[in-house]
Amino acid sequence: MKLCVIGTGYVGLVAGTCLAEMGNSVICVDKDTEKLKELRKGNIPIYEPGLETLILSNVKENRLYFSSDISDAVKKSDVCFIAVGTPQKEDGSADLSAVFDVAKSIAIAMNGYKVVVNKSTVPVGTCDRIASIIKENTDFDFDVVSNPEFLKQGDAVQDFLKPDRVIIGASSQRAFDVMREIYASFLKTGNPVIEMDAKSAEMTKYASNAFLALKISYANEIANICENIGADAEMVRKGMCADKRIGKKFLFPGLGYGGSCFPKDVKALISVAKDVGYTAELLMATDNINLRQRYNFINKIMKRYNGNVKDRKFALWGLAFKPETNDMREAPSINIIKELLKTGAQICAFDPKAIDTAKKIFGTEIEYAKSSYAALNGADALILATEWNEFQNPDFDLIKSSLKEPVIFDGRNQYSPQKLKEMGFEYHCVGKSL
Repeated sequence: MKLCVIGTGYVGLVAGTCLAEMGNSVICVDKDTEKLKELRKGNIPIYEPGLETLILSNVKENRLYFSSDISDAVKKSDVCFIAVGTPQKEDGSADLSAVFDVAKSIAIAMNGYKVVVNKSTVPVGTCDRIASIIKENTDFDFDVVSNPEFLKQGDAVQDFLKPDRVIIGASSQRAFDVMREIYASFLKTGNPVIEMDAKSAEMTKYASNAFLALKISYANEIANICENIGADAEMVRKGMCADKRIGKKFLFPGLGYGGSCFPKDVKALISVAKDVGYTAELLMATDNINLRQRYNFINKIMKRYNGNVKDRKFALWGLAFKPETNDMREAPSINIIKELLKTGAQICAFDPKAIDTAKKIFGTEIEYAKSSYAALNGADALILATEWNEFQNPDFDLIKSSLKEPVIFDGRNQYSPQKLKEMGFEYHCVGKSL
């Protein structure tokens, strides 16, 4: 099919590329002409495993194009995907101005029946508002569909090509038929394509992300209790996860969740509930626990040095909010760095992919090491903030010889407390009283 994807951010670029990989002709549209030039050269603005290879191959096969001309792209396409940002406002609600601007542009450019598919994360009822905007600006027939994405950063390509489920929210059989054709390969392999109304589809996205965020905050709440009563949070986690009703995922205690989805979506759903007169107490607690978790960890560091870290130097391993991405949006590392800098500490940081991102945030306020071990030189302690694979089995002898003192603050519970104790380390983690 002939498709256009408007917005080449994280969702739009992955979606457009993967839709092209499925055999469709796709035009990715963005108003940032410099970004488009780089994309045409094969320079990808985000780090996502497998994405660069797919972009280059689909451009070469003439299935994937990049354009700044939204009108031309709409005219050439049967289906138009909206994948622009919905940033959080100060009150926690989603800023939908970009979504509505794109809807109007699509309507003005229409030259026949179009299916307009929203992939941006939006509050319930947004598709109805999109439909109203389009109707005000065109006489052509159209359908609006909610088709939320469920992409995990670091595994987004596989998530799109081999999804747990595809959600399609629409109100006409014609729209469902078009969407089934797009996702025909999923139907053949048995991946569930679930059809529902648009409002339910919009709510499914928020409800799913909020539930996963809740599991993370719950794991951290239990870990904090364990730490204070002398239980081992890791043993408790294993005992819980053996129950099939609970499952094994998203129950790892640590520094909490970050990124572009969970924090924003939890706050947005709280705001949606407030707008209809409902107080979402569980979601509010989820958000509060997540932020508190970061400061609990910072307090561990401050307590170890009797509240005074002035002129102390810390090696920080991990800047991205999670492994396999260069995204630092809502990353716990940001809170840790800012609080330590406030109290006069020095930071030397290393991350396999997020150094350039960090430089845009901190500039010259911190040092940036060329390797994980280089960050250790002359540091008072090591702080682990992101669980990259390369940090999981380090050379502890080298760590010990590089640090002024053998002290590790592990925000991701990556190491064996017993092993480090035997090696002479002072080890601080989450959910264990050591």
